[in-house]
Amino acid sequence: MDQNRPTTIETLTAATTTVSEDNPPEDCEVVAAFFENVGVFQTLKPQHNVKDSFSNLVGGLLKVISIQRGKISCLLNVKPPILNGYGGMHGGAVGSVTERVAVACARTVVGKDKDIFLGELSNSYLSPAPCNAEVLVDGSVIRSGRNLTVVAVDFRLKETGKLMYMSRATLYNTPVSVSLAKLVGVHDMQFHKVKVCGVEINVGWIDGTDHPELHDFFR
Repeated sequence: MDQNRPTTIETLTAATTTVSEDNPPEDCEVVAAFFENVGVFQTLKPQHNVKDSFSNLVGGLLKVISIQRGKISCLLNVKPPILNGYGGMHGGAVGSVTERVAVACARTVVGKDKDIFLGELSNSYLSPAPCNAEVLVDGSVIRSGRNLTVVAVDFRLKETGKLMYMSRATLYNTPVSVSLAKLVGVHDMQFHKVKVCGVEINVGWIDGTDHPELHDFFR
């Protein structure tokens, strides 16, 4: 924030913003200042205004150490792009890393004929991981059934073993053809075999028509 520029509700809200008259003006100023501090009013930079930019950012800091059936270990390097305003790892980055590790971990026990979707995610923030810290991220399958897989993910400092974050993800295991039907809200589909990442799966078209909304699903 520019310390020389006064922070007022008028300078930080849009013309269409509705502010309740029940709220004292000083409270609105505090809220607006908080939003400015966390970047809500900043313009999105061109290098970030691309498809799946956030995944590329987080994925670039995560390295796989080992893969076993039902278990995956990774090393996360905490760098400035995933820090919050207080200098610790951002809670959103914790959730994003958890999702990636959990899905990868579930993939070691879920068949290739099924797709995996995140259904529920819970995170416990015990202690902030500081900048440049190396964090061991361990994912393990707690249980896996026909339709659901539950994965626990722990974050520990590599140097001391201190537990920083604890997460649990519930994932849906859904046959790819069924997933696509639900995606477009239909059930009467025609299926054609295609290869995605070297794996042959069924892809559905409705009434023989190619639907563009399905294309990005596999990219």
